[in-house]
Amino acid sequence: MPTLLLCLPADRIALVEPYRAELERLAPAGMQVIITSDQEAVAQIIGDAEILAGGLPPELLSKAVNLRWYQQWGAGADWLMRHPESLPAGAVLTNMSGLHAVQISEHILSYILAFARNLPAAIRMQEQHIWQPAGWDQLFELPGKVLLLLGLGGIGSRTAMIASALGLYVIGVRNHSDYPAEGVAELYDPQKLPELWPRADFTAVALPLTPATSGLIGQTELRMMKPSSYLINIGRGGIIDEPALIQALSEGWIAGAGLDVFANEPLPADSPLWDMPNVIITAHYAGRTSVHEQGAMAILLDNLKRYTTQQPLRNVVDRVRGY
Repeated sequence: MPTLLLCLPADRIALVEPYRAELERLAPAGMQVIITSDQEAVAQIIGDAEILAGGLPPELLSKAVNLRWYQQWGAGADWLMRHPESLPAGAVLTNMSGLHAVQISEHILSYILAFARNLPAAIRMQEQHIWQPAGWDQLFELPGKVLLLLGLGGIGSRTAMIASALGLYVIGVRNHSDYPAEGVAELYDPQKLPELWPRADFTAVALPLTPATSGLIGQTELRMMKPSSYLINIGRGGIIDEPALIQALSEGWIAGAGLDVFANEPLPADSPLWDMPNVIITAHYAGRTSVHEQGAMAILLDNLKRYTTQQPLRNVVDRVRGY
């Protein structure tokens, strides 16, 4: 029997169960709806799945021989670079692009404000019960500082709007630089980056990991940045050459970094990044929120209605570009 299979971790099942009736109402006639976290059960029925939603390992996804549409539960589709054969030919992939714009833009601004007010040092002093305010030369204000924003999708666009309201001068970079974006003072395509690295006080990476962005920031680019600048990455770890970044932070090529994503996750316990006083580490949770499942289900239900009525799906991922 044709099946709509929603596969999520056990701790999320209860959050999506209330949407079962709506899934059954919107699904094509005769299609059964299964919501589960049991990978063994999934392996038994995946061959019947016409629609998949959630998160599946590549080796299991490749067995979905009747798959026509896969709604993944996150935004990044860089797994396609590593396992292109896992998505059956002819199946459409859609993602959750746009779902994380609010929380991730706030995460980016949290890094920026934390560095401006020297909060990493303050937290270390608090842990040691030391009353020691930061020196005047360690604090700065945001108006007039330059934010170089790589990527102007939903996350980048909202970040630009908020950053500009705080007085930051925003320079945006994206492939289609002829489309204006609110809050962006200057807009360029990636070919202009060599001229832009030296101008930025903050560089924020809000890009997907694709063949074009893998290793985008390495030793050459880091050396072109200001010694007083900060690098923020909420995209994917593979966009930045991590050994080069460690060297840059150790030797003062840049002032600091706010990092939510890493080349290897979890970040190994012996990584020098953990102990660097000029680094803020968050464990890849910039996109998390207590209402994530609510927003994800809204996208799934909208796309399911489109699928059943043969309308174009929302957030279709290009297999070649990877986003």
